[in-house]
Amino acid sequence: MNALSPELPLDLAALRRARGEIGDAVVRTTQWTDDTLSRRVGVPVGLKLENLQRTGSFKIRGATLKIRRLIEAGAVGHGVIAASAGNHAQGVAWAAGLAGLPCTVVMPRGAPLTKIDACRSLGARVELEGDSLEQAAARARDLASSEGLALLHPYDDWDVIAGQASCGLEMLEDAPDTTVAVVPLGGGGLISGVALALKLQNPAIRVVGVQSEAVAPYRRFLEDGSIEEVPSAAHTIADGIRVKRPGKLTRRVIAACVDRIVTVDDNAIAEAMVLLLERTRTIGEGAGVVGLAALMQGKLRLAAGDRVACVISGGNVDMSLVGRSIDYGLASSGRLMSIAVTIADAPGQLLRAIREVAALGMNIRHVEHRRGELHVPVGMTEVILQAETRDFEHQRELLRCFAEQGLRVRNLLAL
Repeated sequence: MNALSPELPLDLAALRRARGEIGDAVVRTTQWTDDTLSRRVGVPVGLKLENLQRTGSFKIRGATLKIRRLIEAGAVGHGVIAASAGNHAQGVAWAAGLAGLPCTVVMPRGAPLTKIDACRSLGARVELEGDSLEQAAARARDLASSEGLALLHPYDDWDVIAGQASCGLEMLEDAPDTTVAVVPLGGGGLISGVALALKLQNPAIRVVGVQSEAVAPYRRFLEDGSIEEVPSAAHTIADGIRVKRPGKLTRRVIAACVDRIVTVDDNAIAEAMVLLLERTRTIGEGAGVVGLAALMQGKLRLAAGDRVACVISGGNVDMSLVGRSIDYGLASSGRLMSIAVTIADAPGQLLRAIREVAALGMNIRHVEHRRGELHVPVGMTEVILQAETRDFEHQRELLRCFAEQGLRVRNLLAL
C-alpha cells in the first residue's frame, strides 16, 4: 500500500529494490552546485547532471530495470523493441546489449543522424518509419507482434517509473535539505519516478514539472484534469519532451505527487543551454534544460529558505544544432546582435562605423556589404554588422550612437 495513494503500486521499499537491481549498470551522476547560478536564482540550486549518464540521458535507468525484469520473468521472447526519436532508443539499445539481447528500435525518418548512428553503434537494428513518433510506435507494435519481441514503452510502465525513481533517490541523498525539485515533463516517466522517490520520504518537498510552451499537454492537468491536444505542426527545440499522448499510469502519479506544472518557450530553453555550457562545461539538450530555463525565467515560487534540485535530464543534442542553439540563446539574452546600418558609399565610412562598435567594447563577428538593394538609396550602402554584446542595454547604446549620427539602423534580431 502506498502512503500517498492506495491506487499507486510503488512504495519506497519497491523503489529501493529497483535501484539495487540496476546499481551496477547506471552511473550515480553528480548533483552540481554553482554559486553564480544560485545567486541569480536567489536560493541554492543543485543540478542533477543526467546528461553525464551512460548514453547521455536518464533513460537507461528505466530501460535497464524493465529488461532485467523481463528476463527474470522469461518474457523477452526473441528480443526487445522500442519506438523512439532518440534517448529511449539509446537507453534500450544499451541495456539490451548489456543483457546480450537482440534489440530493434523504430525511429521516425526525421530522427537526427547522430542518434540513429548511436543506436546502431550500440548493436541495435534500426528501422526508420513515418514522419512522427506515433507512426514509428505503430510500426514497433506490428513488429513486436509479428516477430515475438518484447515492446518497451518509454514511460507508461511501472518498472520504467521505478527505474527512473533511482534518480530521485540519489538527489535526496546528496541534498537531504531539498525543498523544491524541478523536473522536465514529457510523457511523465522521469517526473513520476523522481516525485515518488522524494514524496515518499518527505511529502513537504514541492515537485514542479516543466514543459515546452509549444508542446504542453499537461498545461492545465493539475487544475482540471484535462490533457491539452498538441497540434501536429507544433515545434520546439525541446524535442525530447515533444509528447502528444501522456501516459495513463504517469497521469496517476502526477496527479498524486506533482505540485505545479509550468511552461517555458524556446528562447528561454536556448538561453539555458548556453548557461549550462558556460557554468558546467557540459552540453544539455533542449528537453534536458527546461527546468533550468524555468528557474532562470522566474517561473517558480521560491522562498528564502528553499533549496532547489533541478534535473538536467539529457545531453544528446544533435551536433548540427549546437551552434545554432547557442547563437539563438545568445541573441535572446542580449549577448548577440545583428544590425543593418545604411552609410554613405564612400571611402572610410565603413571603418568609421566599425570604430564606433569597437569604442563600445563590442566584438564584431561578421561584416557584410550590400550594394544595389532596392531599399538602399543610390550613393548609399547597407552594412550588416553582427557583434557580441553584454546585454540589451549595451545594444541600445550602439543604436543610439548611430541614430545620433543620423544613420538609419535596423535591428535584425529584434523579437
